[in-house]
Amino acid sequence: MTFTFTFDTGMLIALERRKPRALEAFRHIVDCGHLPIVPAVVYVEWWRGRTDIREEILAAVVVEDMRPSLCRAAGEALGAVRGASLVDAVVMASAALRGGGVVYTSDVEDLARLQRHFPAVRVLRA
Repeated sequence: MTFTFTFDTGMLIALERRKPRALEAFRHIVDCGHLPIVPAVVYVEWWRGRTDIREEILAAVVVEDMRPSLCRAAGEALGAVRGASLVDAVVMASAALRGGGVVYTSDVEDLARLQRHFPAVRVLRA
């Protein structure tokens, strides 16, 4: 399995706002030949209408569908991790089902709680 990178809503917002840390991580990922994964539910949470910058971001990522195995893994995480949000559980489950890798987020604390359920996933600040 190849190493993967998953973006949550906070990372997309950071990219949209041109935050240096997020831009640097994004450029490094793309320069290494990877395409970041954005679960469809993250796309929904982030999208507030078309802009040029949003279109640029979408052109450089892969939007992942909500397949049944992802729904089940995220639902099990919601049952196991008290107070976890649906979107956070989907993000972490998405990464875990691809073997782990890195999730970029602005919400490290909440995703770190889910990391106990998905130990193969590394969480980094956007």
